[in-house]
Amino acid sequence: MGLMLHNSLTKRKEEFKPLKKGKVGIYVCGPTVYGHAHLGHAKSYVSFDVLVRYLRYLGYDVTYVQNITDVGHLTDDADQGEDKIEKEAAKEKKHPMALAEFYTRSYFEDMDKLNCVRPDISPRASGHITEQIELVEKLLEKGYAYEANGSVYFDVSKFADYGKLSGRKVEEMLAGARVDVSRDKKNPADFALWKKAEANHIMQWPSPWGPGYPGWHLECSVMSTKYLGQPFDIHGGGLENQFPHHECEIAQSEAANGVQFVRYWVHHNMVTVDGQKMGKSLNNFITLKQAFSGAHERLTRGYSPLAIRQFVLNSHYRSPIDFSDAALFAAQSGYERITETVKAVRKHLAATGEGKPDEKVVKQLEQLKERFETAMNDDLNTSIALSVVFEVVRLANGLVEEGDVTAGTLSAVDDMLSRLGGDVLGLVKDDYPEMSGADVEMLDRLVNVFVEQRSNARERKDFVAADVLRDKLDEIGIVLEDKGGGVTTWRRK
Repeated sequence: MGLMLHNSLTKRKEEFKPLKKGKVGIYVCGPTVYGHAHLGHAKSYVSFDVLVRYLRYLGYDVTYVQNITDVGHLTDDADQGEDKIEKEAAKEKKHPMALAEFYTRSYFEDMDKLNCVRPDISPRASGHITEQIELVEKLLEKGYAYEANGSVYFDVSKFADYGKLSGRKVEEMLAGARVDVSRDKKNPADFALWKKAEANHIMQWPSPWGPGYPGWHLECSVMSTKYLGQPFDIHGGGLENQFPHHECEIAQSEAANGVQFVRYWVHHNMVTVDGQKMGKSLNNFITLKQAFSGAHERLTRGYSPLAIRQFVLNSHYRSPIDFSDAALFAAQSGYERITETVKAVRKHLAATGEGKPDEKVVKQLEQLKERFETAMNDDLNTSIALSVVFEVVRLANGLVEEGDVTAGTLSAVDDMLSRLGGDVLGLVKDDYPEMSGADVEMLDRLVNVFVEQRSNARERKDFVAADVLRDKLDEIGIVLEDKGGGVTTWRRK
């Protein structure tokens, strides 16, 4: 059996079979760029990064499309209310597009640090207004939409399959609709395709229905099918976007084109804080920049970006993961263990003469690889896959400690760590630059000055000052380890 993915559309695991042999098209809903990315974004984009990486590991030619929402959508993700980007732009006294550009750069900067592969195509909503207008016109022409007072709405009563992804029935949606729904709608469950812009709305474009801007759901239908065709293989996003966003994408895309929109829907679960979803709307989020630096009241230190990546991979993508400083600390320790092992293997490999790989070790590695692939084929079970990588780490450490090991054996171990821990999970780097001898000596002398100052502070029982010195060193990548007898050693992260 090959790769099994849980398809949210059918509510079961299915063997993944692409539309075109050897090729995969995947679209993932990208960020709305009105603030810095937070740990919830890490959960999303690391999860889909691993999906893309594993598909490529299996030999597929993958086209990965991830949009940037720079037009904005409304603050309550409905058809009425304030535009998220315009609201933040007014607060920061910036033009909305300047704000979107700033946070787009910030987003990619954070994703690069998390070692997420860049999408092959990163289309922007603002660059596809013409295509969005064309889709609205097609839906009007086919009778699935209606214009009202300069806005255009999709008539859900005309699309019999509305609700097939989320499992909601239109009758239930109507019964539970809010009383303050727009008077322009025929039914409360109808959703906006195009919104009339008021005179003070900065982000607006000319259209056949007057100045306005696209509804939130429209952009993803347009950009996914423009670059991947319809149908395409995989659409990814957050569980919270099943309804209304993805449900509306399906309705407008299939109504317009008369064929299935997406074959496999893959949804990740969320990061929680004290049992609540982490998000900007709840103001309980920790940005990735804060997590990297430790500049947040819930954090005792800064964490390596790849330790945060490991924190995400410790859970299954469809399971929630509850944030805690202790969980990040554990992930940091695990990541450092992998890194130190890879460095040790490569150091010994460089100093070891030629020699064939040990057949017994090669067999062990092949068995571990099979277990890794079995876990990943089971709906991307990264938690089990990661545990297998740690078994490779234990094997590697044992070989290094033995000392009597051939270059061929070390090379086989290094290759396995690079393939499984690097190519797939994104935790092992190709290169760990070493410092020159003079640089190492200088760093050693400087760090030891701080270690001595900290030891003096501890002797005076000034533990506040001692903790400040430890934290400052941690911020620049120096980890202190207190041993027995008052001895303190240090190492680089």
